[in-house]
Amino acid sequence: MKILVIDDDTDMLLILSVSLKKILACDVIQSEGGLEALELAKSELPGAIIMDYVMEGMNGPALLELMRKEEKLKDTPVIFLTAMADSINAERLQAMGAKGVIGKPFNPLELPKMVQRILEE
Repeated sequence: MKILVIDDDTDMLLILSVSLKKILACDVIQSEGGLEALELAKSELPGAIIMDYVMEGMNGPALLELMRKEEKLKDTPVIFLTAMADSINAERLQAMGAKGVIGKPFNPLELPKMVQRILEE
């Protein structure tokens, strides 16, 4: 599976990429956010997208809204990473079209299992 990870923190991109590549053996594409992430998603057509909630410029919910307007991306599963993973925010994000929410901080060794569980729901 090809997964697009989107985060404006380069250290977080590295952690996500290594975790997903090593444990799930996924192809991982990286983006630091914004319209670049949208264009990358449209050209690469990943099987899933994992994105941060809070990013410089365009936040995750705004990016998700743009993705859902794209025919090619409207059904792509999106998982948010956020320090604001309480049930109210998770429900709001899922109502916007997110497949799931993973709270920060997270254990990088457990991340692939969490992602897999959300995608299988």
